[in-house]
Amino acid sequence: MTPLIAPSLLAADFANLQQEIDVVNRSDADWLHLDVMDGRFVPNITFGMLMVEAAKRMCSKPLDVHLMIVEPEKYIESFREAGADVISVHIEACPHLHRTLQQIRATGAMAGVAVNPHTPVSLLEDVLEDLDLVCLMSVNPGFGGQKFIYRTLEKTRQLKQMITERNLSVRIEIDGGVGLQNAASILSAGADVLVAGSSVFKANDPIQAIRQLKQSRQESLLV
Repeated sequence: MTPLIAPSLLAADFANLQQEIDVVNRSDADWLHLDVMDGRFVPNITFGMLMVEAAKRMCSKPLDVHLMIVEPEKYIESFREAGADVISVHIEACPHLHRTLQQIRATGAMAGVAVNPHTPVSLLEDVLEDLDLVCLMSVNPGFGGQKFIYRTLEKTRQLKQMITERNLSVRIEIDGGVGLQNAASILSAGADVLVAGSSVFKANDPIQAIRQLKQSRQESLLV
């Protein structure tokens, strides 16, 4: 199966946002990934509903909205109304995760859970059936341009086994430090969606970079 590629808007040039999103529109990318940070759950502040709404007007791809915020349940409907097609909340920020996932699904969006590097995937045992997506953080959340944490490969294998044993169709997304240097290994471990920021928007030819990431599946068969 060809992997889904979700360029991360966090790495784009915000002074030329329309041009950056136009590149995504013209490329083989599948989703546009938007990192919403509140300065509380993570040590950084990015953007909120207004940016999602603007991106929705400019982008022809589904919006993959990653909420790195506390109390995400207060804002799910607002992000859905702004244009989010996929909404992921952090397991670490949701004391009532099952309820929050049902809330996301009730809006019609795909329901995702994001998992920090230190959090074991075994904690997802009781909510796997309620998920469309698991976003495994392969860097510590908060900033772009970090190096990939290779322990994530083993977590990906563990999660893939859990999903396969239950015959579920939950996608595994990897977010952080993803590029051509490790895409094949990540896909070989069982990932389905690659979030790519700097490796796309900082590339000399972003469209070609996305095309090469899409083709990494063939390389993964050799890993």
